[in-house]
Amino acid sequence: MNTGFYKDLDTNFAQACEMIEQNFSHKELIELLKDGNIPQKQMAALKFDRVNNQLDAEALINNLTGCDGKIREAVALKISNLLTEQPDTANYFIHYPDIFADASIDINGNICRLITECLPVLKNYDNFSKIYLNKILEFIEETFNELDKFIFKDKKYLINKQLFKLYWCLEDLKLFIDIIDKNALFNILSRASEISEYTIREKTAIILSKLDDKIFSPLKDKLASDENYYVREVFKVNSKSS
Repeated sequence: MNTGFYKDLDTNFAQACEMIEQNFSHKELIELLKDGNIPQKQMAALKFDRVNNQLDAEALINNLTGCDGKIREAVALKISNLLTEQPDTANYFIHYPDIFADASIDINGNICRLITECLPVLKNYDNFSKIYLNKILEFIEETFNELDKFIFKDKKYLINKQLFKLYWCLEDLKLFIDIIDKNALFNILSRASEISEYTIREKTAIILSKLDDKIFSPLKDKLASDENYYVREVFKVNSKSS
């Protein structure tokens, strides 16, 4: 048994509990985000209450990817809260579309969801939207290419990893259907409609239900009679609400 591992967990938990009870200045929180250990960065992100300038935003965004999952999730939660409660802070975060795109396909689904919650505010800025969307389109293309390479004997977790990535890319893509090229979108949805995993087809159906152009009619008809109940139900629910 790796006793050192559990000792570190106990130490980190104790430190996190201690920090919850402490008050920190804004400057101290910035320093912890820059140079702290895992529990220090995690708690600093959760205690963060405002973004005053670009350096503040940078201290958060630098911990959104490439670090421990507990830090990434805390930072994603804080950025989502800030953008929801203080939309003007978007002016500081719109400079990092590539980082947001990378975070949107994090292995932690909670982080993916939190990034999706940020997009309704960030997408209002053209420079952010264009770069972010291009990155998502790259991810989708990469995923399709990887899925095409797999054969029956490949390990299930490798396939699921790509399906997870595609799921969240489609989740975010639906927020940008007004600026994506129609033919490019058709090709993506056509390919996604063939995926055996029903959650991908369901997500595809949700996007299609928001599109009125006749070019998408064949795909709508196809998924409206899908073998899976949840995929078919997307169009029934949409027709009732319209």
